[in-house]
Amino acid sequence: MPIARADLQRFLTELLKPSDYADYGPNGLQIEGAETLERIAFAVSATADSARLAVAGGAQALIVHHGLFWKFHGPKTLTGPFARRVFPLVRHGVNLFAYHLPLDAHPEIGNAASLARALGMVELEPFGDHEGRPTGIKGRLAEPMAAETWRGRLNAVLEHPVMMASPDPEAPVRSAGIITGGANRDWPRAVRERLDAYVTGEMSEHDWHESQEAGLHMYAGGHNATERFGILALMAKVEATFAVECFFIPSGNPA
Repeated sequence: MPIARADLQRFLTELLKPSDYADYGPNGLQIEGAETLERIAFAVSATADSARLAVAGGAQALIVHHGLFWKFHGPKTLTGPFARRVFPLVRHGVNLFAYHLPLDAHPEIGNAASLARALGMVELEPFGDHEGRPTGIKGRLAEPMAAETWRGRLNAVLEHPVMMASPDPEAPVRSAGIITGGANRDWPRAVRERLDAYVTGEMSEHDWHESQEAGLHMYAGGHNATERFGILALMAKVEATFAVECFFIPSGNPA
C-alpha cells in the first residue's frame, strides 16, 4: 500500500526522537525524493552498493543507520566515490533517511536492545552515556555460561567471527553491557558498573590488553554485523505500521 513520505517521516521522528541526541551528523531525511512511497529499502549504511540496489529494487526510499554526512568528514564535493552514493538516489527520486545514535539507543528496536534479545538476555536496562544519553543496553544472561561458550553463542547470533579478550575463557559470564559498532573505548564503563562482559563491534590493540587486565571479558563482533539488528527491527516496525512493501539490502562488509 503506497504511503506519503511526510507520514513516514513523522512516524520515524516520533519513534526515534532524533532531536534528543547530540549526534555526529544529521538524523532524518538526508536526500529528498519522491513524495509517495510504494517500496522502501533498508540497509546498515548508505553506500554506492546500497544505493544501486535500492534503485534496482524499485524503492522510493532507503532507510539506513549510517548516512552520508558526518561532522568529522567536513564539507565534501559531489565527485568520485561520494558522487556514486548520492547521484543514483537523486536521479531516481529515492529518499534517504538516516538514524545513527537514535537507532543505537532505542530501548525496543535499537541495535543493542535487539541484539541483547537475540542473545536471550534478560532484565535489560539502558547503558552508556553520550552527552547525557544512553547508547546501549545492559542485562543478565538467562543462564550463566563460560566466556568462551558465550563467544560461540555470539558467533552464531551475529553470523560473524567474534574476537574475545578474556582474563579467563572458562570463567562464567553472568552480565554484560552492549554498545554496538565502534564503541570500543566504552568498555571501562562496564568495569565501573561491575558487569562481567562488554560487547561491541570493534576492538583496538590496546583494548585487547587493557580490558582483560581489568578483569573484563570483551567481545568485538564486527561493526556491520552488530548493527544489522536495529535496522532489521525498524524495517519490521515500518512494515507492521504501514503495510508497505520493504526489503533489506545486506552488506558483505566483514569489518
